[in-house]
Amino acid sequence: MRCLRRHLHITTAPGINLHDLTGEIRALVAESGIRTGFVTVSSRHTTTALTINENEPRLLEDVRTFLGKLVPADAGYLHNDIAQRDCPPDEPENAHAHIIAMLMGSSEAIPLVEGELDLGRWQLVLLVELDGPRQRTVAVQVCGD
Repeated sequence: MRCLRRHLHITTAPGINLHDLTGEIRALVAESGIRTGFVTVSSRHTTTALTINENEPRLLEDVRTFLGKLVPADAGYLHNDIAQRDCPPDEPENAHAHIIAMLMGSSEAIPLVEGELDLGRWQLVLLVELDGPRQRTVAVQVCGD
């Protein structure tokens, strides 16, 4: 079995937003020359998530609205009491982002068949920024034969 490992670097916008990584991942699969195996994608941050879903603007707005209702940013989290934590004074109040990331997850595994990601017609690999704007890194590993 062979493996190719790379990092993707993404500059995100403020707030909750989604970034389609599918094209960059497909390019890494092509670079690897691997035809059968799997691809793992993993966020290297505690305030981002990864998911496989559709990249349709109205759906993405629904996702933002739903996440804001599910885990409101202003709910009075202990993590946001910066004076009680051992952290820099400019640390953001981002407990909501950490909680959403825990609920959504930070990695995905995708089968690789005949050199292609085995995704459904509308499925894409999306990085979900929960505390932007930031510079983000996503690890991608392509393994197989």
